[in-house]
Amino acid sequence: MESDPIISFDNVGVVLGEEQIYDQLSFDVRRGEFVCILGPSGCGKSTSLRIIGGLLDVSSGRVTVDGRAPRDAWPEIAFVFQSPRLVPWRTALDNVLLGTELRFGAGERERRQARANELLTLVGLASDTRKYPSMLSGGERQRVAIARALAVDPKIVLMDEPFSALDPNMRSRMRAEVERIWLETAKTIVFVTHDIDEALQLADRTVVLSNKPTRVLDIIELQTARPRAPGDRDLDSHRQNLVKLFRSLEHPAVTKETVA
Repeated sequence: MESDPIISFDNVGVVLGEEQIYDQLSFDVRRGEFVCILGPSGCGKSTSLRIIGGLLDVSSGRVTVDGRAPRDAWPEIAFVFQSPRLVPWRTALDNVLLGTELRFGAGERERRQARANELLTLVGLASDTRKYPSMLSGGERQRVAIARALAVDPKIVLMDEPFSALDPNMRSRMRAEVERIWLETAKTIVFVTHDIDEALQLADRTVVLSNKPTRVLDIIELQTARPRAPGDRDLDSHRQNLVKLFRSLEHPAVTKETVA
C-alpha cells in the first residue's frame, strides 16, 4: 500500500447555521487504505463524506482529495449509502449500468455491460443479474449498490453505514464481503460506522471522533492480520479501550486520561 495521502483534512471547521459542527478537524487517508470513521451519534461522521464528495464546503481549514479541491475531484469518487437506492424497474445488471450512464452518458453499451457482469460476479451475484430489486434480499441489494459504485472505476469509495439496516448475521457476512472486494480491487475506502466491532474488523486505521464541536479524539492503527477473528487479543484490547472512550463521551466529566 502506498503511504501518500489521497485525502487530507487540515484544521477543518464547519459551521451550519449557528452550530459549530467541526472544530479544527485533522486527519489523512492514505492511498489504497481502508479507513473507518467512528464516533457517537450526531457527531458529523457522514458530514465528512459529504465534504470529501464535494457536497458541502468547509467554513475554515482545507480539504484536498487526490491533490485537488473536493469539487474538482468528484469524478474519482463513488458513494455507497445506507439504503441501496436501486431503481425498482431495472434489473441488477441495469442498476449497475445506471451508475456509468449517469456519470459518463450513454454509449459503449457492450463494454459497460461486460464490466457490469464482471462486477456482479465479484460481489457474488453472477446468477442474479436479471433479477429485479424486489427479488433480492437486503444484502443482495446492497451488493448491487457496491457493484454500481465500482462500475465508474473510482479511486475512492465512500461508504455511509451501508450495513446498518441489515440483520446481525447478514451484517457480518457483508463485512467479510466488502473486505474481500477491497482486497481484490485495491480501492481507497472511507467507511462511516458507529459500530466498534465493524471498525475493528474492517479498518487499517480508525479515526475516532468526539461529540460536537467535533475533533479527532484518537487514530487507531490496526495491524492485526486479516481475516480478523473475534477473540483476538489485540482486537479485544482495542475494543475495551474504545468502549471506555465512548462511555466517556456519554459522561463528559470523565476525561480521556481517566479511561486510557
